[in-house]
Amino acid sequence: MEQKENKGLSIGAKSFITALIVIFALMVLTYILTFLIPGGSYARVPNADGNLVIDTAAGYTPEPGGIPFWKWLLSPILVLGAPGNATLIAVIAFLLVIGGVFNSLDQCGLMRYMLDKTAARFGGVRYRLMTVITLLFMAMGAMIGSFEECVPMVPIVVALAVNLGWDAMVGMGMSVLAVGCGFAAGVCNPFTVGVAQQLAGLPMFSGAWIRVLSFVLIYLLLITFLRRYAKKIEHPLDHSKTASEFNADYKMDKGLTWFVAILGCGIAVIIASGFIKALQDYTMIIVAVMFLAAGISSTLLSGMTGKDLAKTFFQGLGGIFPAVIMILMASSIRYTLEEANVLDTILHGAVGVAETFPKWAVILFIYLLVLVMNFIISSGSAKAFMLIPLIVPLAQVFGISPQLCIVAFAFGDGFSNVFYPTNAALLIALGLADVSYGDWFKWSVKFQLLNLLLTSGILLFGLAVGY
Repeated sequence: MEQKENKGLSIGAKSFITALIVIFALMVLTYILTFLIPGGSYARVPNADGNLVIDTAAGYTPEPGGIPFWKWLLSPILVLGAPGNATLIAVIAFLLVIGGVFNSLDQCGLMRYMLDKTAARFGGVRYRLMTVITLLFMAMGAMIGSFEECVPMVPIVVALAVNLGWDAMVGMGMSVLAVGCGFAAGVCNPFTVGVAQQLAGLPMFSGAWIRVLSFVLIYLLLITFLRRYAKKIEHPLDHSKTASEFNADYKMDKGLTWFVAILGCGIAVIIASGFIKALQDYTMIIVAVMFLAAGISSTLLSGMTGKDLAKTFFQGLGGIFPAVIMILMASSIRYTLEEANVLDTILHGAVGVAETFPKWAVILFIYLLVLVMNFIISSGSAKAFMLIPLIVPLAQVFGISPQLCIVAFAFGDGFSNVFYPTNAALLIALGLADVSYGDWFKWSVKFQLLNLLLTSGILLFGLAVGY
């Protein structure tokens, strides 16, 4: 199969323009909504950990709404100065490091060497490799709540998929889609299940059996979906020729060993963060530093000079910069709704609607409510502080357990992270893989609909057995 010329990580023009159009249309729609939805807010009080949560006793209070046109127009810039913008800035810095490092790896030939070596070794068992990689990414999301931290691995998996005779969609499915599914299954996800259970007064990670069952069923659905698609578009590989024609290179092997070893330490830190709470706020920074160290050391050991390393690194920054624009525009949607005081109004209206539903429909409506809110607020822990104090008491009125509420919350938060164009990590991954949002939507919507049916069935099953 013909190989593409190495160009490092850069945002493809098609994917960038498509994403830009979609996000700008959403920004305009959001601005229009500020004229149609009245302002209002819930009272908030600090909980035991100092985080602000909704005070259900104080309730909702109407307030003046709206946002000046100039403020909406400048919202992609103003969002950087909004409260809680530290995560946004960290994501941008994280992205720039990824862009610089990958361009250097590409230009020194180490990336192509790694892919050719992997294809030579595993070309004969590529579908077995697919099942293992998909399981690994799902486990990272489910067990330790990794999502943005997995972005550096996405271009590697996508390039590997192409090298193994598939296409970029298969690589995206094995990495981005898999980690999103794991994040939603949330077996021990500290950022969704952990935070939500603490807010609901439940033991952390209790009631795990239904989340484990969900993980298994979702994994089976995902791997079946990926295999069926891969079988349709695969290119045949000459396994014996691939293995015999690969020429080992001592310098490249040395650089690759250092890259994998240091990156492995970064993965170990991510795993440790699932058990060491003090690490959870710094995992993205630690992974970025480890990735930078891995890139610098491996490229120098593989033969690249320091001057060329600096040059290619800064070229990589320029190639990845369009993703920063997309992230800021996507983040401005939540900023606009909050500045216009309409976000709490939307939430208040949704809770009022749920009170009119039968018991079986309430749990599905909670799922839907979290899906809708995830379009605006991608952070799982931020949504937990906003929604759990409202939806858990509402569910208990209908005799629905808080545990089932947590599962519905995790489902609603996770799957759409890899579907909505307002999610920064998805935009980055699509740009790095040079896949347009339109193509991703058409390809992944089939899986998302099947998964929606499966997870809705799991929630109704949980209700039926009294979970």
